[in-house]
Amino acid sequence: MNSFNKRFRQQLWFKLLVAVLSLVAIVVAVIFGVAIGETPIAPKMVYHVLSNHLFGAEFPVEPLDDGIVWNYRLTRALVSACCGAGLAVSGVILQSLLRNALAEPYLLGISAGASTGAVLVTIVGVGGGAISMTVGAFFGAVFAFALVALLAHAAGGDGLRNGGQIVLAGIAGSQLFNALTSLIITKSGSAEQARGIMFWLLGSLGGARWSDVSVAFPTIIVGGAICLVLARALDAFIFGTESAASLGIPVRRVQITLLLVAAMMTSVMVSMVGAIGFVGLVIPHTARMIVGVRHQVLIPASMVLGAIFLIASDVASRILIMGQVLPIGVITALVGAPVFAVILLKRSGRRS
Repeated sequence: MNSFNKRFRQQLWFKLLVAVLSLVAIVVAVIFGVAIGETPIAPKMVYHVLSNHLFGAEFPVEPLDDGIVWNYRLTRALVSACCGAGLAVSGVILQSLLRNALAEPYLLGISAGASTGAVLVTIVGVGGGAISMTVGAFFGAVFAFALVALLAHAAGGDGLRNGGQIVLAGIAGSQLFNALTSLIITKSGSAEQARGIMFWLLGSLGGARWSDVSVAFPTIIVGGAICLVLARALDAFIFGTESAASLGIPVRRVQITLLLVAAMMTSVMVSMVGAIGFVGLVIPHTARMIVGVRHQVLIPASMVLGAIFLIASDVASRILIMGQVLPIGVITALVGAPVFAVILLKRSGRRS
């Protein structure tokens, strides 16, 4: 009994240490994202601005520096962290439910559907102002995945059981909704609107403000909490739906719940920063290599790594080309596309 209590305390302290280190890593990444940009800002200045706003300190700070740090770069870093965490967890959910290493919101058409829904609300005016861009993106994401699942089923995919068929259907659905989005922008938007929306669709954090943080952060907390509650169910889905059902898991209810959570997180992030690809593909695989496949550990690890990865990608998008900000989707694609190729090669190697 004493050895059990000792082991329990050791595990508890270890988990607490990991949680503290993860929090520190995210804080460091956020400060890194605030300090580095088109115009570098000293970490000391960042500390002064944050201390003034958070703790009521009275460090002398220029109004311009205060505005850049507090209203522009900090909100941008926080939204990118939430976006990275949300897309990474969505990738974990989809890969586990579909039992396919290539499943992620971007490839399954969820991001494309969310973009179409958001554009319908903002440019066409669907809803007559009664619904927000985020709500439009959510319905677009749900509709897109439902269409993809229906297409996969019609092609002999047997619902959600054939992950490979759904990925193929998702790629087709993604192209369809991207084409619809481009058509809507071309027909309904002005030239200036079209340029702004097209840049946004490639991933842009330039418009991130505190109102976005107030929506993104609760979304990640709620979505992550639901996933952690259903972590044991996700473990069972690794071995298939039949195995999960034999363990007493309500398969259909859990599938619908988790798919709606993935759609919710993806749509909220897309409505703020556009369709950013490959985060949900790269980060879950990286996290599995570090912490293993148990979802109670994999989910928080993916959230932390996703947050850090997207902050780093945002920094890279601002400093790679002097005087120009690249769409963040370009950076994530440059990292994600080679990883996608490696996964494909490993899968083909296993089959041969």
